[in-house]
Amino acid sequence: MRLTKSYHFIKKDLKEVESILENLVYSDHAVLHQASDQLLKAGGKRLRPIFVLLSSRFGEFNKDKVNKVASSVELIHMASLVHDDVIDDSDMRRGKPTVKASWDNQVAMLTGDYIFAKAISQLSDIPQPRLHQILAKTMIELAVGEIEQIRDKYNIHQNLRTYLRRIKRKTALLISSSCQLGAIVTQTSASIEQALYRYGYYIGMSYQIIDDILDFTGAEKELGKPAGGDLLQGNITLPVLYAMEDPRLKERLSRAFQDKEQINNEEVNEISKEIAQSDAIKKARRVSDLYLKKAYESLELLPENEAKNALQYIANYIGQRKT
Repeated sequence: MRLTKSYHFIKKDLKEVESILENLVYSDHAVLHQASDQLLKAGGKRLRPIFVLLSSRFGEFNKDKVNKVASSVELIHMASLVHDDVIDDSDMRRGKPTVKASWDNQVAMLTGDYIFAKAISQLSDIPQPRLHQILAKTMIELAVGEIEQIRDKYNIHQNLRTYLRRIKRKTALLISSSCQLGAIVTQTSASIEQALYRYGYYIGMSYQIIDDILDFTGAEKELGKPAGGDLLQGNITLPVLYAMEDPRLKERLSRAFQDKEQINNEEVNEISKEIAQSDAIKKARRVSDLYLKKAYESLELLPENEAKNALQYIANYIGQRKT
């Protein structure tokens, strides 16, 4: 079964969310509108709105409120990607030019700020303080995660705890918040809200670890960006941490990163190929599987319905995904 078929019953809602997103990114300013629209049309799996929509099926469903939350979390995700591309100096994402490549860093940063503001504005008339508090905290943690990633670039002396904390902030919290906000806006019970939050957190951690694995093992055409790009940018991910248990490889990487202004790209590419063929990939995947197992366990606490089945299928998909 294809991923989209697992949540076929929210297809109409998802289409409405897409339409809302198109309206939200509109601006009277031509450059701002074109940049925002380009980002929206670059596509994506829309996993975060899907998690909001599915989590809302465990409470008192209110389409207007739920769609507002779903579109808001996707805007936050989009804005964070624009800022990411500036920080990482990325010209391609999902096989298409980034906003910073089509315009410049200033336009990209301001486009991201504009989209963040739209996300906040979208929820302003929903009178549920916890919803706003959780979203604000999530946005703060996103920013902290970005700062941590910048701080730790080219630092081969970081550890597993540092890595896990970083991906929690950069990826997992927005996914867990998407699940939690879908529960809050439909006033589910506290136990269901907590189960959905935990599911989202564990799924988010697994998703990012798989992402970091695919950066070494995926084909460039499927990734929509150069393979091994993370390591070239100095990002030390889980496969790299495991690979550096080999002192020889760690020393090679240390030499390649010695001059941050003139990285030895050829050597880094060779190291990336070596990591892709090493046990580091299997070790990283085992950690992803542990998080997936916890996600499945969280689902056991939810009542049976179509949404639960879809969340189960999405977990299966994330564990097996190739792009």
